[in-house]
Amino acid sequence: MLLSRLTPKGLVRETRGVYARARRRLSDYRFFAYLAILGPGLIAANAGNDASGIATYSSTGAAFGYSLLWVFIPMTISLIVVQEMCVRMGVVTGQGLADLIREQFGVRWTAFVMLALLIANTGVIISEFVGIAQASELLGVPRFISLPLAGGFVWWLVVKGSQKRVERVFLAMSLVFFTYIVSAFLAKPDWSQAAAGFVEPTFTADTIYLFTIMALIGTTITPFMQVFVQSSVVERGMDKDDLPLARADVIVGTLFACAIAAFIMIATAATLHSRGVFEIDSARTAAESLAPVAGQYAKYLFAVGLFGAAMLAMGVLPLSTAYSVSEALGFEKGLSRSFREAPTFLGIFTALILIGCLVALIPGIPQIKLLLFTQCINGLLLPIILGAVVTLANNEEIMGKNKNSFAFNLVAWTITGVVSTLSLMLIGKTIADMF
Repeated sequence: MLLSRLTPKGLVRETRGVYARARRRLSDYRFFAYLAILGPGLIAANAGNDASGIATYSSTGAAFGYSLLWVFIPMTISLIVVQEMCVRMGVVTGQGLADLIREQFGVRWTAFVMLALLIANTGVIISEFVGIAQASELLGVPRFISLPLAGGFVWWLVVKGSQKRVERVFLAMSLVFFTYIVSAFLAKPDWSQAAAGFVEPTFTADTIYLFTIMALIGTTITPFMQVFVQSSVVERGMDKDDLPLARADVIVGTLFACAIAAFIMIATAATLHSRGVFEIDSARTAAESLAPVAGQYAKYLFAVGLFGAAMLAMGVLPLSTAYSVSEALGFEKGLSRSFREAPTFLGIFTALILIGCLVALIPGIPQIKLLLFTQCINGLLLPIILGAVVTLANNEEIMGKNKNSFAFNLVAWTITGVVSTLSLMLIGKTIADMF
């Protein structure tokens, strides 16, 4: 055996075996390294599929069937580009987005952005608690029980837990989105029509059609997601060597979140649009409407998905708000900090949880009007945030050789211009509808 290995052929075989084993070890290392770094991108993207997002995707599927599925392709690309810039800035500078805005644009702009973010996020947090109430009532649990328990759990998790534990629980919550995939298959959609909806864009000058597209984009790309993902990579202490894996996390997270949103639209297109039900007013209505076609299991799966989605967003939104305000004011922050070490950070988080829970307990809270109001605030804020992100990512002084390339810049500014224009148009339409 030893002599056969010492022959030229034996040495070649032995060398090939060594290289093969080395490649397998390297592949295993990369896989486990990705698992170790997995989190901020996936959590931020999935938090966008919150209660209001589910209501938007459901109502779009009911109103337009499969015809607007093509919008997910440019939306996915846009979200990946924006999130990648934020992750890259966090890794390269070691600072959160609010930190950089304060340093580069001054205190006045920072104060305006933070005030708008605080107002908008408070409204959305309340809507997440309302979403939890709707989902729990579908599952037979009164809101007076579910809301205090849900709010208490998230508060305890963040205030008493570590950064790793919080991320692990948030990632576990993300698994609940698989219920929407099952719901879509139970609805027995026409998959050929769904595939055509992705690859055959349809355009019409109809006002409702155009503004539905704007609502989809505004639901998918939101300011709080950019704040959260950048602050998260900073708190993890990632350096430039981690950048490829951080980018992979953003890409995988965005693809997963947008795929789930598409399945929600497919489920409601198959069950509601096909039966002539073109209008719904909430995610709860969408869940109830699944039962006659797809059965009670689909209804309960949809409700479980709504509960999990609202729980995830209810954790991420207060955190992103606490991060941004603490960074803007220069206060200590972090999931591993105690109340004594970071009183402002944890105080803001606690206050937002309390406000959201208490307001959602009020009978007959006007969720739709609340969402319209917060959508207007977010719509005003989004162009400012996107403009700041692209400008900062181009700043050679803080980014060095990791600043945007010319080609990347072309894509980033195009996305910023298109999304900002659509966002402002949506605000105009919303305000016009109010009067």
